[in-house]
Amino acid sequence: MKHLDITVKGKVQGVSFRVGAKAVADQLGVRGFVKNELNGDVFIAAEADDVMMEMFVEWCHEGAEHAVVTSVETHEGELKNYRNFEVVKKSL
Repeated sequence: MKHLDITVKGKVQGVSFRVGAKAVADQLGVRGFVKNELNGDVFIAAEADDVMMEMFVEWCHEGAEHAVVTSVETHEGELKNYRNFEVVKKSL
């Protein structure tokens, strides 16, 4: 299992990116959360095994149907042992 902090840049808000990310995460068994950032990016904290994580990050490069992804940044972090994958509605 590994933990990745993923920042997705481009036209990724208002295009069902978070809903799509949750659907794909649930399908792949990825745990964590996804939220919109104030600057227009989408931030994802994800935990999964290497194979599933690779597939999930690959999806992040494509995004939802109407998304235009310009870049995806990933940084490894400490495992937080999330129980599921959630869409965070608002930034705190």
